[in-house]
Amino acid sequence: MAAGLLAALLLVAAPFIRAQESEVTGAVLCGFTLGWAMLALLSVRFTNQPQRWAAAPALFMGAGGLLLVWFGSAVVQVLSWVWPPALLALVIWMVVRARRQLDSRSKGWLLYPVMAMLALTSIGGGYQAVSTAADAKAYPMPGQLIDVGGHSLHLNCTGSGSPTVVLQPGGGEMSSNHGWITPAIARDTRVCIYDRAGRGWSEPADTAQDATQIATDLHTLLHRGNVPGPYVLAGHSFGGLYVLTFAALYPDEVAGMVLVDSTAPAPSANPGAPSAAVRGGYDILDRVSALISTSARLGLGRLYAPFEAGSLPPRFRDEVRANIATPGNLRSTIDEYVQANTSMEEAASLRDFADKPLIVLTAGIGSDSKHLASQNELAGLSTNAAHRTIEGASHESLIAEEDGAATTTQAILDVVSSVRRGGPLVK
Repeated sequence: MAAGLLAALLLVAAPFIRAQESEVTGAVLCGFTLGWAMLALLSVRFTNQPQRWAAAPALFMGAGGLLLVWFGSAVVQVLSWVWPPALLALVIWMVVRARRQLDSRSKGWLLYPVMAMLALTSIGGGYQAVSTAADAKAYPMPGQLIDVGGHSLHLNCTGSGSPTVVLQPGGGEMSSNHGWITPAIARDTRVCIYDRAGRGWSEPADTAQDATQIATDLHTLLHRGNVPGPYVLAGHSFGGLYVLTFAALYPDEVAGMVLVDSTAPAPSANPGAPSAAVRGGYDILDRVSALISTSARLGLGRLYAPFEAGSLPPRFRDEVRANIATPGNLRSTIDEYVQANTSMEEAASLRDFADKPLIVLTAGIGSDSKHLASQNELAGLSTNAAHRTIEGASHESLIAEEDGAATTTQAILDVVSSVRRGGPLVK
């Protein structure tokens, strides 16, 4: 068993295994295959209690692992339905064989716990497969999927009028997290909300999702979705980094901006130094991320999903909870935090927002002096700016709770009004 675990870890790190969930999971299964095969072979050769039954889990895991490594994500959907019941049946058979053929206390303190874990894995995997199918039926995608080059992103635009507001969710969040804000803005002007790669209804991306890549994909998405600018951008938390980067890359297409308790940009101390991704460190983290995201396929994400997004309107709340439980959301969220330093450096490239309307909202709860100072610096990007500290509001409540979301909505509409009038903000 120990050899199988070690082999699994070594295969995950092997250079011929790509840092993708399907291949990393397949590598783990192939490693465990070695452990079961060793139990079968060595017990036959060196003991008087041969455990030939162990060849069955070796073949079962080996076949699944090779399919995942060879065919990748193409077989994941099929295996998610076939694997759980087949594994549970195998575990029951393994318990019966071990009881008959192994007269040793090792089956109680070693084999039975392993078998129990396999049984729980099969039950969790089956529950996840059924629940995912139910979620897809219960929460059909609003809006449309648009190819931005190698993957498609979900875009949903509602309302009418100009300028168009483009909302950028925070770290780990999706379009439905703005369930209070989007409908309120749509009553006044056109508003577009989208899902970044790997979450919500968007497909995952093969490229690293730093602020520049996210801003570039958003630019492509808006143009291919026939959403003309200039835009009023509103970004919450990490989303603030992405709208700052978008404004730096496409200044003529941004008319105004709202930063909702934004993560602060951080200029690089060594502008010419290669990033972690270039040095290769990111690949290791990417493999770990892929391995961790597999846990969502065992239903683990559904253990904490019911405790999230409780203050949103019911349908948006349930969509957020369904998204939290998916492997794609977990993987993309981990990757987002891996790229945080790079994204903060890229966001710092916006040094001057001229006299375009800019509102910086800061949560009154949990903001220390350093955070407040960084928010003041953001407000200093424009000569037509307002910095509003919202007492009694937390970082998340500015989006997720009705009162906080109303404050955020008003700030966005204030910027829209300033753009329409071509005059200064009403402070």
